[in-house]
Amino acid sequence: MFWPMLAVALGFLGIAVLGVLGIKVFLEAQRLGRHVARATDRIQQVSEELERAALDLARTGETLR
Repeated sequence: MFWPMLAVALGFLGIAVLGVLGIKVFLEAQRLGRHVARATDRIQQVSEELERAALDLARTGETLR
């Protein structure tokens, strides 16, 4: 009777560990998603600033030499 009880206990423990690790992976994936969203917004802002600067430079007719 000892071995079946031990097997059930170890099985439950294994499932609990997998659940905890699954929650950690989920939280880290959410954090990564937020970081990627912030980076995407920043890249878009910088792209718009670069476009405005290029338009201003084209209007003045200056060169970069």
